[in-house]
Amino acid sequence: MDHIPVLKAWAESLGGINYPLLSDFWPHGAVAKKYGVLRDEGYSERTIFIIDKNGVIQYIDVHDIDNQPSNETLFVEIQRIDPDAKLETPEEAVSELPHGGIVMYCSKWCHDCKKAREWLSERGLEYTEVDVWTTPGAMEQVRKWTNGKLITPTFDIDGKLVFDFEPEQLSALLD
Repeated sequence: MDHIPVLKAWAESLGGINYPLLSDFWPHGAVAKKYGVLRDEGYSERTIFIIDKNGVIQYIDVHDIDNQPSNETLFVEIQRIDPDAKLETPEEAVSELPHGGIVMYCSKWCHDCKKAREWLSERGLEYTEVDVWTTPGAMEQVRKWTNGKLITPTFDIDGKLVFDFEPEQLSALLD
């Protein structure tokens, strides 16, 4: 149910996926309702439907709103459905995650991440940004800290953690 820029950023984070993606942003949740995944609260769980060229649903993946689906599983399923698909998966090179100072684990499309970037910039604070979707090991690290949830932004400030954009907690650590 995300809007088009969010889907575009997600597709880019996958290394470039050239399949059509549906934005169910407006009318809000119309497709989610049709597919039975719209909650009474007005949002859906994280759901991926892969529909083949003939309009047949080939794969359904439903996760709790706080859990992200596995990109690797998505690639395997697309390849299974369309063996000729040319997928450009992101590099899986092992890299050490940064530590020390202000490290913000985030994503390009997260609204709270955008607010956090602005907040840090307004205060002239230098920080290291780690994209959880494109940096190997970053998503796993955040989930380890949050008991399996993917919360963005997550801040590691000299070893002290702040989950989500909480200006008061950040100010207390940085002042």
